[in-house]
Amino acid sequence: MLHSYAFSNFQSFRERIEVDLTISRKVAMTEWMSDVPTGERVSKLMAVIGPNGSGKTALLKPMAFISWFITNSFQSLHDAGIPIAPHAANANEPSELECTVDFDGKLWRYVLRCTPERVLHEALYQKRERFGYVFVRDWDAETKTYVVKQQDFGLAPQEARKVRQNVSLIAWAAQFGVPLAMRMTAPYVNTNVNLLGRMPIGSQDVQVAAQHFSVHSIQRERMELLLSAWDLGLSGVELQEFVVNNPQEPSQTVWVPFGKHKNRNTEFKLPFALESSGTQGAFVLLSRLLQTLEIGGLTVIDEFENDLHPHMLEPILDLFANPSTNPHNAQLLFTCHAIEVLNLVHKSQVILVQKNEDCESTASRMDAVEGIRNDDNFYAKYMAGAYGAVPVF
Repeated sequence: MLHSYAFSNFQSFRERIEVDLTISRKVAMTEWMSDVPTGERVSKLMAVIGPNGSGKTALLKPMAFISWFITNSFQSLHDAGIPIAPHAANANEPSELECTVDFDGKLWRYVLRCTPERVLHEALYQKRERFGYVFVRDWDAETKTYVVKQQDFGLAPQEARKVRQNVSLIAWAAQFGVPLAMRMTAPYVNTNVNLLGRMPIGSQDVQVAAQHFSVHSIQRERMELLLSAWDLGLSGVELQEFVVNNPQEPSQTVWVPFGKHKNRNTEFKLPFALESSGTQGAFVLLSRLLQTLEIGGLTVIDEFENDLHPHMLEPILDLFANPSTNPHNAQLLFTCHAIEVLNLVHKSQVILVQKNEDCESTASRMDAVEGIRNDDNFYAKYMAGAYGAVPVF
């Protein structure tokens, strides 16, 4: 599980910000929390709220970036840069990111300092009695090479020295069969966010979701039950495979979802292209959520309630609370404008984001805001502006 992540000089955030998902044991335990083998109590979800343009999406991007960098940066072109953007007023300084996770029953910390041109420092630590390094990688500007120290990582030193400037050493080591690196590069993070922001849902996303459900029958059954129960006018979802007219690949096929409907006298099917944007959005969202719920990991979703009715927020979040639908303590990190979420979660599970007059975003966990009481009506007080992070007209 993700325990925390922190970053600085990253898009609209100039100063260091920490997003902490650990929960004090003084807080009453809820189904949206978990006691993990390493001894901490960790939240299964974190809601990010604030006005438009405050930096909510930018707050999610570091985890999406870290996941991509660890798992997929080896696929980058040799001369490509690193897709990271420092604060515009601090463009000549490096960005710094870190995260702490429990993995394989142990606690790990990953640290990265980089520019859009190269990695300057990268390190992986494992906690035994205290944190000790597994590897440390530093850029030597004089020799224009990397100095790499290892302890029980397992990458041949001659291969470690060859690591490219735009590639994580973990992604690099996975290509040489290093067991720890191969486990860490598995797809544990599912997201609708990239460097540019939220990826809008299009017909291609619907097809990708249909392809996913075509090979994951348990998730497909759950998706169909959930969509039918959420009063979207559906009685079910049918997936059909069609051959693509492509002379280059005559056997190429695509999967297309159809919504099944009933009226008084008959049943009929509609291709999802004719379904509402809410139905399409819920279908694609479930392809991400159910995958994470089945195997564990983290889903990072920007504008969680986009195209969805506010009443659907609670049943979707309940998927992460229920042990039968979340047996591996999967987590959800999300932004939303549906402030009703404040009536559902504990104040330690909410991040408030705002931007100051210097165009710098700031963020704080709601339980760290001075003057907030446990018996407050969080929704009413937030809407009244008592906690900040609201639009100012």
